[in-house]
Amino acid sequence: MKLNINDQTTLHYEVSGKGPNLILLHGNGEDHHIFDVLAEQLKERFTIYAVDSRDHGQSSKSSAPYNYEDLSEDIHQFIEQLGLTDVTILGFSDGGIMALILGIRQETYLSKLISLSPNLSPKDWKQKPLRYLEKKYLETKDPAYYMMLNEPNIDPESLRNIQVPTLVIAGEHDLFYRSMYRTIEKKIPNAELMILENEDHSSYIIDNDMLAETVSDFILR
Repeated sequence: MKLNINDQTTLHYEVSGKGPNLILLHGNGEDHHIFDVLAEQLKERFTIYAVDSRDHGQSSKSSAPYNYEDLSEDIHQFIEQLGLTDVTILGFSDGGIMALILGIRQETYLSKLISLSPNLSPKDWKQKPLRYLEKKYLETKDPAYYMMLNEPNIDPESLRNIQVPTLVIAGEHDLFYRSMYRTIEKKIPNAELMILENEDHSSYIIDNDMLAETVSDFILR
């Protein structure tokens, strides 16, 4: 399915299942298919909207720079145009950042947030993956890499604005420093943090359904 967000942006998405609304937001360089295995389990309990972010998957392509606020506004317009309410957003990596931004904005349609392996700042990158990212940008000049090198710039204090229950999950061997996740947990008034042993940034989510029961229990409790 396609939805025109504005004159420049059309988002591709797929809908499946029945129940409370659950929006799935992928990470940088991916598309909604990273959630196929997880969605297969969750669609028994939820109406799932799996979205391709702009410049990803089958959504509109752009060679111009964009930022996390732009991506978050795309999802806001998506939700508003579809008239969705009582929405849980589950976002991975870039999608997790977008979930936090929409929570900070206190959008009234939000019910709960699940943010998987987000970061608050480029300073949160561990040195080895940061060097790799810098190398990839020099090789490709991809605006998506540029964005990750310069954003997000989320003030930890702004996380106090998030008023809905929030679940934050990261891998033990994630790309970002553990202290940052502890900060997120402390700043969001109603947050839970899970650090998954022996998992890296993406191993627990891409083509993986290990979070199915955790996600279901968190949303339905």
